Amino acid sequence: MVKRTAKGSARSPRRTDSLSRELIIQTAIEMLDSGGEKALTLRALTVRLSTGYGAIYHHVADKGDLLATAADEVIRGVVSGAVADADPRTALRVLALGLFDAIDAHPWVGAEFSRQPWRPALLDFYEGVGRLLDALGVPEKARFDAAGTLVNYVLGVAAQNAANARLRAGDTDREAFLEDAATQWAELDPGRYPFVHAAATQLGEHDDREQFLVGIDIFLAGISALR
Repeated sequence: MVKRTAKGSARSPRRTDSLSRELIIQTAIEMLDSGGEKALTLRALTVRLSTGYGAIYHHVADKGDLLATAADEVIRGVVSGAVADADPRTALRVLALGLFDAIDAHPWVGAEFSRQPWRPALLDFYEGVGRLLDALGVPEKARFDAAGTLVNYVLGVAAQNAANARLRAGDTDREAFLEDAATQWAELDPGRYPFVHAAATQLGEHDDREQFLVGIDIFLAGISALR
C-alpha cells in the first residue's frame, strides 16, 4: 500500500525485511558507479532501499564510512581474485591489472584511496605486491621502494585513465578524442618536437590497457637489476 504525506504526495512503503550490511554496500557501489560521489547521499540511499536512516546508521557511521567501505569491497575482490599458484611475475601482472580494471570500472575508487591510503583492502594489495617481490628475489632493502613505485604507478595511471573517461563523458568518445589529439600532435613542428610528432600515429591507435601492461613489464625488467 502506498502512503501519502500531509501534502498528498506519494511515498514508497518502508521495507519490512531486515537490511543487511552487504546490501547497503552493494547498493552504494551501484549508485557511485552510475552517478559518482555526488549521487551517494544517505537520503538517496534510504529512498533506494525503502528504509529509514536508523537502518543505515546501524551498519555504517556516515557517508565517509560508507564510501570507504564500498571502495574496500571493490578492491578486496581484486586481491582475492589473484592467482595464488601462478609464478610471481604472472601473479604480479594479474594483481596490477586487476586494480587497474577495478578503478576503470569504478572511477570513484581511485579518489577514495588517494584520500585514505591506509584502507585495509589497499594495505592487502600492498602486502600482496611485497610478497611477490620477495618471491622474485628483490632484496629486502629495495623492496619498500619497489613496492611503492609499482603501487603508485598502478594507482596513478588508473586514476588518470578514469579522470580522462569522466572528462569525455557526454562530450566525445575515446576514439574521437584520441584522433583529435593525434591530429594536433601531427601538426607540431618536427624540428622542436621530433618524438611527439613521430608518435602521433601511435597515439590515435594505442590501447590504454595494453600500454599500462607495457609499463608493468618495464617495471619487472627493471627490478631484475635489484637482485
